[in-house]
Amino acid sequence: MGLSVIVPVCNEVEQLPVFVDMLARQQGVELELIIVDGGSTDGTAELAEGLKGGCRWPLRLVESERGRGRQLNAGAASASAETLLFLHADSVLTDDRALAVALSELDDECANRGDDRIAGHFRLKFSRTTEQSSFGFYFWEGKARLDRPECTHGDQGFLLKRSFFEEVGPFDADAPIAEDTRLAERVRARGKWLLLSPELWTSARRFETEGLKERQTLNALIMNFAAIGWPRFFTEAQAIYRTQSDTDRLDLVPFFRLIDRLNSEAPFTERAERWYKTGSYVRPNAWQLAFLMDVRRSFREGKPVEEISTMMLDLHDRWFERVTNNPLGRLVAMAGTWVWYRLTVWRSRPSKH
Repeated sequence: MGLSVIVPVCNEVEQLPVFVDMLARQQGVELELIIVDGGSTDGTAELAEGLKGGCRWPLRLVESERGRGRQLNAGAASASAETLLFLHADSVLTDDRALAVALSELDDECANRGDDRIAGHFRLKFSRTTEQSSFGFYFWEGKARLDRPECTHGDQGFLLKRSFFEEVGPFDADAPIAEDTRLAERVRARGKWLLLSPELWTSARRFETEGLKERQTLNALIMNFAAIGWPRFFTEAQAIYRTQSDTDRLDLVPFFRLIDRLNSEAPFTERAERWYKTGSYVRPNAWQLAFLMDVRRSFREGKPVEEISTMMLDLHDRWFERVTNNPLGRLVAMAGTWVWYRLTVWRSRPSKH
């Protein structure tokens, strides 16, 4: 068996048949499909069992505790192939030879490097309900093609040898979020990321429903809180997530109220330390502002995402780190982030009318 495709699912009864049909069209590769169910209540597990008979590839259902990290680890433990591919259930490969091409590119890069410390990810594209161009999605697709920290996520697919996964893994089973991003950074630290040539389409349904700006804002806050270590936020935010699970537009106000309440309950020294850690996290991520300017220019010029010019990003990389990697630079980043946060809270306040 050349490839084990590992897919964590939870209540994906509508998406799973589409995903299995998509894999059935892949040519030039031998694979097994491992569906890892995290306690679905909509019949997903039963559907997966029923799909076995008509599936072109061996299909195995694995039961696991809920949690993407736990499910991915359970799937890897049951895989029989020497190459693993971790995918989301809403992923779509439009090229019927995408997996064959990806495997060939990974093998070639491993041969050139002389070891297996290579992981590949696909070129991310968003499948949307409208053909109207969107700067936000264009930015995310461009960012997903960069070889920089926190640009590589699970929705791009992770393709790597089992031997390398055993070195950098497993996924953080107890991480509240970003278990995929944490593994991606361990790959970057110990080996190399390879941008595969095939495109991987993922559904934009969540972003279109919740609001792209709202989701981006919440993701930025979550990534910061995970980086600086604020477990109490994630513990108490679970109730907000449950409340909003059946709603449409993402309401950021309850999250802002939680953040402000937790900060108000903390001593001044703790609040100051938390903000300074935030500045220390934001400062090295300021390159995104430079890249944003590059993306905006390329978007206005109508360039394909592969042809985004990085003039401002290159300029940033030449001088910004040397100038700002010091306590003053972190304080400036802290102050700028505080202003951004307060303005965002103010703009998101409920209307009185």
